[in-house]
Amino acid sequence: MDEQLTWRSGFRDVLPTVFGYIGIGMAFGIIANTSHFTVLAALLMSLIVYAGSAQFVIVSMLAAHSPIGAIVVSTALINARMGLMSMTVAPLLQGENMVQNVLAGTLLTDETFALTMNKLNHTGHQLHSSWLHAANIGAYSVWAAATVLGAMVGQMIPDPDVLGLDFAVVAMFIGLLYLQIITDKSDPRRRQVGIAVFVAICMVLMMRFMPGNLAILAATVLGCLFGMGVRRFDH
Repeated sequence: MDEQLTWRSGFRDVLPTVFGYIGIGMAFGIIANTSHFTVLAALLMSLIVYAGSAQFVIVSMLAAHSPIGAIVVSTALINARMGLMSMTVAPLLQGENMVQNVLAGTLLTDETFALTMNKLNHTGHQLHSSWLHAANIGAYSVWAAATVLGAMVGQMIPDPDVLGLDFAVVAMFIGLLYLQIITDKSDPRRRQVGIAVFVAICMVLMMRFMPGNLAILAATVLGCLFGMGVRRFDH
């Protein structure tokens, strides 16, 4: 990763990340196939919904004949964190027009958000829509292709759980967190690790009292407040 913010650099920077998309996208395609989704239906869900965890929930709830209202509410709760991510990225694109901002926000994911935060360490906290569009489109395309491949492969796999493909997204986030910590020079490494540990502890504790998706959102907000407090105390 370097300081360039071009289309080419966007595609190049997102390349390591999309390997995680391949694993989890194929896992979704396989699960969708075992839930009696056609390859086309699985592809359309990835193109329209484009939210990995929400897609798994939607497929499982549809298979269980859950009410549409419950599916909509569950999906909204799962993706509520995207509002926080979008508000973080928006100030970095203040020089762009509304269309560019809407397009960037539409395809923003956890992975491309983390990649963006890492990129800022190399660009002096600057961002351009060309780079972000390229990263988003690259991830979006690979996710859709992986879904189709998984749905086709799923026709030959009777029990997808034995492959452990669901761990691909966990491994990907561990890698992204590691890269963020080792490249961010604006904060001491001890502080960054401390904040990450604080968020993890909050997540574990909150999951005892609330659904996992709400726990993620609450732990994220608390982590932001904790990080702000620690930084202000140090200064």
